[in-house]
Amino acid sequence: MKKVILFVLVLAFLLGAGCTKAVRYSEEEIKSFPPEAQENIRKGQIVVGMSPQEVRYAWGSPDSVRILEPYEGKQLEEWIYSTLPVYGTRLLLFYDNKLIYSRGSF
Repeated sequence: MKKVILFVLVLAFLLGAGCTKAVRYSEEEIKSFPPEAQENIRKGQIVVGMSPQEVRYAWGSPDSVRILEPYEGKQLEEWIYSTLPVYGTRLLLFYDNKLIYSRGSF
């Protein structure tokens, strides 16, 4: 039984490792961002207030982007990431080029 559990754990690790993405940015590309944003990008984390470019550097390109009806004359976008190996499916909402909302399964 222990061998079966060990085999499943090793297999899960190998499959997960195969899903990781290469670095999506260079240090030169993110050097103009605030230090906190740079650190979040390096960790692959997103936080409210990030720009679309910062999110792309942290997570890569979304699986789909939908331009929504402008709100109070400002751009509104919905991004969906459905293949994130750690985070599961996530919906992000940008208003006036700033992340304002993140929801999804973990």
